Parts: sequence; structure tokens; C-alpha cells
Amino acid sequence: MQDERSSKRGGPDRQHVSGGKGYEVDELAKKHGISNDQASRLIRQIGDNREKLDEAAEKLKKR
Repeated sequence: MQDERSSKRGGPDRQHVSGGKGYEVDELAKKHGISNDQASRLIRQIGDNREKLDEAAEKLKKR
């Protein structure tokens, strides 16, 4: 029988961003109105935690 968790989409992996994938950098940049360079820098500094990245991007945008 298939594990219930494995059949759900958007699970724990969606909580992380991959800095090596351009489309995810682009997605973060567009979502928060920042440049791709700024988004890449945030991913390098903060890591791949989507919640923390969203918070940091919003703070950056307000500057």
C-alpha cells in the first residue's frame, strides 16, 4: 500500500527553494518584486527555507 504522505503534492519539499534552479530564483524575485540577483543573494545567505526567504524578501523590498 502506498504511503499516504508520498501521494500528496506540495509536501515538505515545497517548503524549500533550490538556488540552483533558475525558475525558482525567478519565481521568488517576481513574487516579491526584487531582482533575480537579490533573490539569488538571499538564497545563498538564508538557505532554502521558503518561509524565511519570503520574510527576508519582503523586508528587502521595503527598503
